[in-house]
Amino acid sequence: MTKIIITGSKGRMGRALAACAPQHRELEITGQIDQDDDLAAIITRCDAVIDFSSHAATAGIAELCASHGKALVIGTTGHDDAEKSLVTQHAARIPMVLASNYSTGVNTLFWLTRKAAEILGDSYDLEVLEMHHRLKKDAPSGTAKSLAEILANVRNQQLSRVARHGREGIVCERTAEEIGVHSIRGGDVVGDHTVVFATNGERVELTHKASSRDTFANGALRAAAWVVKQKPGLYDMQDVLGLK
Repeated sequence: MTKIIITGSKGRMGRALAACAPQHRELEITGQIDQDDDLAAIITRCDAVIDFSSHAATAGIAELCASHGKALVIGTTGHDDAEKSLVTQHAARIPMVLASNYSTGVNTLFWLTRKAAEILGDSYDLEVLEMHHRLKKDAPSGTAKSLAEILANVRNQQLSRVARHGREGIVCERTAEEIGVHSIRGGDVVGDHTVVFATNGERVELTHKASSRDTFANGALRAAAWVVKQKPGLYDMQDVLGLK
């Protein structure tokens, strides 16, 4: 039995994790932590921590897990480069899964996006569109960033140089190099993502739509059961699903 602690337990994903955990008989929740609670006081109760708190808290959680030899599954998004570096440095000491999205369907979308980009080549214009609920704080979503990074990687581009976040006014013609990334917010949308490959005469679109947070929660729980069996290192959901 793998014992887990959930951080961010009062948030949408924290509640979804708690609701889905009974379906995973190999897992047992031994603690639920939220803002102002003390993870250090109970961390010895677990084998792994699933973090869905906030990007600002993740580095401290990673450091605490590393000091106690606990595996870590990270579901928070919105980390800047400095925050991500502070988190991932601890992968030398503990096994850690860091993923922008834990849905099996979305990770299939990641795989399909890479394959489509490789097959279609450089003659297609690339655009990524995402929509989430009105309360989401970061934009673009971590999943949209991952999709854009996959596209840039296939074309040997640096995403920070070619990403185009929205368009307004006289912006001139679209360049062949740019990758459009666009965010929409409204209502209670759990998460929609579309990758567009457009060229003269045809357009290919790959879309994933989530209607329940349970798909993310079940993926994160699956990752927790997997990561405790791994050597120290930085992994993602593609590793968990065996898609690499």
